[in-house]
Amino acid sequence: MTMALTGPLLLVGAGKMGGALLEGWLRRGLDPAKIFIQDPALPDAMRRLAGTHGIVAGESPSLPQAPAVIVLAVKPALAEAVLTAIAPKLGAGTVVLSIAAGRTLESLAEPLHETCAVVRAMPNTPAAVGEGITVCVANDRTSESQRTVCEALLSAVGDVVWVEDEALMDAVTAVSGSGPAYVFHLAECLAEAGIEAGLPPDLAARLARATVAGAGALLKQSEHDAATLRRNVTSPNGTTAAALDVLMEDEALKSLLARAVSAAAKRSRDLSS
Repeated sequence: MTMALTGPLLLVGAGKMGGALLEGWLRRGLDPAKIFIQDPALPDAMRRLAGTHGIVAGESPSLPQAPAVIVLAVKPALAEAVLTAIAPKLGAGTVVLSIAAGRTLESLAEPLHETCAVVRAMPNTPAAVGEGITVCVANDRTSESQRTVCEALLSAVGDVVWVEDEALMDAVTAVSGSGPAYVFHLAECLAEAGIEAGLPPDLAARLARATVAGAGALLKQSEHDAATLRRNVTSPNGTTAAALDVLMEDEALKSLLARAVSAAAKRSRDLSS
């Protein structure tokens, strides 16, 4: 991983998402000597990974100098207390990169120095296999070089997109942050429908899993959009057309997803406030 880190990288929280980032950085070749982990309850897998690479980890690791980046990967409810605790570690050039859901730039900056650079990011769970997508927004204290470093760190687990309007983050959370759960539920429902159609449960589950995963891979790699791919696989008066007549009748599925995304976005706004 090529980036100009002017100091250590402090990862605060090495749970599922923090751990996925750590694994991604190491796969990309980030120097383990630059990484420090602050986590009072480090998962065993992360403890072994840190030990293998000689990464200093503990409840409050000692850093040789102020960190270039602090990656905040803790539960949102813990964010304020953690930010207050790490504030003394900040240097003039430190950027705080937060993946704590629902925490606004203002709420993140409040316990820190007024001049602190802060980036708010919303990754999603496919980051665990390097196939995530993260949307970021930065405060006006964040320099271009700090944005570049944050993008490099996040790109270790998938695509990175920047927005300038923080208000968009609630919709981002509802679409991509929560979106994998919608897809997993689709796979559940498809498997159950297969069982009702007469398939053995293990075969129905395997077919549903492979179909959802394969369709997602095709969608990602194809030059066509989702609507075109749908049309391409739908023969007139065929089996797929018969199924889509049900799914698309009165825009039932479209309406249901719109309601789901709206509910998730509202919840995100409620949590942010």
